[in-house]
Amino acid sequence: MAERSVAPTPPELVLTTDSGTTVMTPGRDYRVGRDPTSDIVFQDARVSWHHAVLRPADGHWTLQDEDSTNGTYADGHRVRACDVATGSVIRFGNPTDGPRAVLTVREPTAVTPRPPAPSRITPAPSRTTGTAPHRPPTAVHPLPVRTVRIGRAPDNDLVLDDLTVSRHHAELRARPDGTFEIADVGSHNGTFRNGSPVTTAPLAQGDVVGIGHSMFCLVGDELQEYVDTGDVSLDIEDLTVTVDEGRRVLLDHVSFPVGQKCLLAVVGPSGAGKSTLLGALTGLRPADRGTVRYDGRDLYHDYAELRRRIGLVPQEDILHTQLTVRAALDYAAELRFPQDTEPAEREARVSEVIRELGLQERAGMRIHRLSGGQRKRVSVALELLTKPSLLFLDEPTSGLDPGMDRSVMQMLRGLADDGRTVIVVTHSVLSLDLCDRLLVLAPGGRIAYYGPPGDALPFFGFAQWPEAFEAFENDRGRDWAGQYAASPFHERYGTVPRLPPAPAGAFGGGAVAPPPKAQSWGAQLWTLSRRYTAALAADRTFIAIMIALPFVMGAMARALAGGSLTRTTAMNALLILCIGGVLTGAANAVRELVKERVIYQRERAVGLSRSAYLMSKVVVLGTVTVLQAIVLTLVALAGVDLNAPGGKGVLMPPLLEITLAVALLSFTAMMLGLLVSALVRKEEVTMPLLVLLAIVQVVFCGALLKVGGMPLVEQLSWLVPSRWALGAMAGTIGLSRIVPDAVATDPLFRHDVGVWLTDMGMLVVLSVLFGVLVAWLLRRREPAVMRK
Repeated sequence: MAERSVAPTPPELVLTTDSGTTVMTPGRDYRVGRDPTSDIVFQDARVSWHHAVLRPADGHWTLQDEDSTNGTYADGHRVRACDVATGSVIRFGNPTDGPRAVLTVREPTAVTPRPPAPSRITPAPSRTTGTAPHRPPTAVHPLPVRTVRIGRAPDNDLVLDDLTVSRHHAELRARPDGTFEIADVGSHNGTFRNGSPVTTAPLAQGDVVGIGHSMFCLVGDELQEYVDTGDVSLDIEDLTVTVDEGRRVLLDHVSFPVGQKCLLAVVGPSGAGKSTLLGALTGLRPADRGTVRYDGRDLYHDYAELRRRIGLVPQEDILHTQLTVRAALDYAAELRFPQDTEPAEREARVSEVIRELGLQERAGMRIHRLSGGQRKRVSVALELLTKPSLLFLDEPTSGLDPGMDRSVMQMLRGLADDGRTVIVVTHSVLSLDLCDRLLVLAPGGRIAYYGPPGDALPFFGFAQWPEAFEAFENDRGRDWAGQYAASPFHERYGTVPRLPPAPAGAFGGGAVAPPPKAQSWGAQLWTLSRRYTAALAADRTFIAIMIALPFVMGAMARALAGGSLTRTTAMNALLILCIGGVLTGAANAVRELVKERVIYQRERAVGLSRSAYLMSKVVVLGTVTVLQAIVLTLVALAGVDLNAPGGKGVLMPPLLEITLAVALLSFTAMMLGLLVSALVRKEEVTMPLLVLLAIVQVVFCGALLKVGGMPLVEQLSWLVPSRWALGAMAGTIGLSRIVPDAVATDPLFRHDVGVWLTDMGMLVVLSVLFGVLVAWLLRRREPAVMRK
């Protein structure tokens, strides 16, 4: 592919108004108006809500009036569009006394040098963590003489138009000794100093404070503000990943730069290290050695702060497909934005993303009805909610036809052009011409090529990609990496500026704390429970089974019970109740964790509480399961003579005691189903395991054979919920009195308060035990950076 041309870079200008200064860098447009979200805001009634736009274009700046009511004036003349430069005086709303803006060239300072603006495929200069970026600040503020409040609400001294920032987020405080400190005031996403989360911390010259997408740096007598608008670069140097105590190399000294607004495709044969590279670049599986620089900052060292600026779309869809597109994005916004975000703010951002991805006509459709390409768009939309600067995608075109493949890649091309760095790992080579750069990994995790996609095949000496991939597999003796390292492509495209060593204490493979939770535990539980309920309610198959199963099993038990529990009917009726309780509970839960594993892992990486997630399953499924158990028991035994001693149960009426036992059995079986779901790797194996669970419950419950007194068998039966539930039901009706045989004389079947409470208590203990094991397994499935 021919090298994309780079237009001349406009100069950096300082726009001065009565309320302050704004440094205009050529990487973006600057909106002017009364709208608080504008870049330059004027609170003057003569200024329109969206009044004008200042744009960089072909080496200069232009001013475009946005059909304002009272007009825009440049050097005294009303204009609709014109060029502006240093010295230009612009007035808005009135040519003589309207709000004024003056443009001047920003001069470089000794503290913050101004290098030439990098092109979108040229890496930006690096820096050491804890110093200001090597680019002009977005805005410059005088140092405070008092406390400066920072947040999203309009009543702050520094207002940040960023939904990842809390309404009242932090305070910059001047101390009596002339120094300053930063204090977090209960924000949901955290305040960071030099990449590390802080509650209250002193600030020195050059320290960087991170709040949302903004950074603040003390430089001389100024507070410089840098807003991450997406125009960031990556410098990857010497990444190495080994396993088996260093005997097997997955990535071998991988280095390359990724420029601003670059779309990079990563290809290579299976086992070349593409997934390992993705984990290293996203920070989910940091490299054992090497450095990843995000816009000059060490990603691993500052990962606690920078992780929120990284979007990741896994190969599998991170969506609840039963929900509509808008509902899925609404719930995701609730989980990812601060708890103090107004519903209208979330809805506006969701609508904005829907428009950006071209999903307006499908916003009300259920996701499972969308084509594969449209589902991928929704997955990308979910990640774009928080405006990540880096977007990674793992096999986004897998399983798509060539037309959909091209459509998805064109979407990614547009996302990069709009101001993001996009890196896509793919096996498809159909649309590589849309990319700026191509990285080809050879077996052993080494770079075989990095440069423009159109030059890759000629470099390898092949006419088609299948030939190249076949050569990677068959010609193992060829030094692919050595040939690339000696080529002009490496010198021109793959050279990374020498980076300073990471600061002391830099993260290099150990675990860091999980990200701060955007919502409180209770708020997350409420959102997750509502989303899960909505997803289940939209699943017609689940609803049908949920309604039918207790009626079918209850009818079977009633047929066996007849009008009274007798010597010939009692044991069979109770056994069917046990089987029905186990099946209703376990069938509800056995697929629920494994089918959402990819969704959980992604949401966990951005702040989802593990316990809130698990509790949402317990609350929703537990409610459904208990209701099913009540229906099951009433269908089976309502109106039946239970033949309890004296017509009384152990502590309560017999039917109520049996209903409680079946409900607790179903709940415990549900927890066991969640344990199975957390244990398996594939959803397909859950149904055979459900059958196995039912068989085990029948064998070890004590209804068919005498379990008590049998070594090992009796101890194993303690872990079987139906054993204790059958004991509680048998104790309620005094089964040994009705059925005087060896099986019915089990000690757990006695009509005794202590025995009945033991039976019920063991069901509670098993439920808690299964829940703890599920939480442990969920933690084991998480990448190390997400574990506490």
